[in-house]
Amino acid sequence: MNTRLPPVYSGKFKYDEAVARRYQVRNPAKQKAELALVARAFKSIPPGRLLDIPCGGGRMSRLLASYGFRVTAADYSEAMLAITAAQYEGAAPEAIERQDIERLSYADGAFDQVLCFRLFHHFPTPEIRQRAISELCRVSADMVAVSYFSPWAPTSLKYQLKAKLGLPAGDKFATPLSELRRYFAVHGFVLESDHAQCPLLRRLHLAVFRRQS
Repeated sequence: MNTRLPPVYSGKFKYDEAVARRYQVRNPAKQKAELALVARAFKSIPPGRLLDIPCGGGRMSRLLASYGFRVTAADYSEAMLAITAAQYEGAAPEAIERQDIERLSYADGAFDQVLCFRLFHHFPTPEIRQRAISELCRVSADMVAVSYFSPWAPTSLKYQLKAKLGLPAGDKFATPLSELRRYFAVHGFVLESDHAQCPLLRRLHLAVFRRQS
């Protein structure tokens, strides 16, 4: 019998209270740009039941709740969930829950939309990416928006060169959009749009996939 455990990634466990609080101190220009990126992807989407995973302190949950989405904020880190719960004023999620993206507890089609922002660059293997996408598609009745690091951006190319030279290359991983499209296609989703601050220069992208009718 095969007792080998599935691979894990450092980002799953590293967000204790200290790391989670440091994560909230973000460069204002970068924060504004990332909020604008998500706003642009969701501007033409009618508000519905939305899962934000990982919520990471709740900034995107707050944004989308202010647009009228009925948000469930979820994260594996209990420290992140505590920060999310403490920071809400005005628009707030309907629920704040601990969830593992590889084993979500929600029913099939429980949400109209799913946002997965700033997580996939933590995934070191195709197997983890496939498991996560399978779960995101399972719980979404209509749309999934997922961010990823483009392997063709200058920063990604720099880290790829470092890795080939045997130099420290960090623990963030780029993923080709073509790979994501294959995984989503298995579950009946097609790419609707791909967003970035500057597609040729910035490695953070946000791809929107829609379930085919």
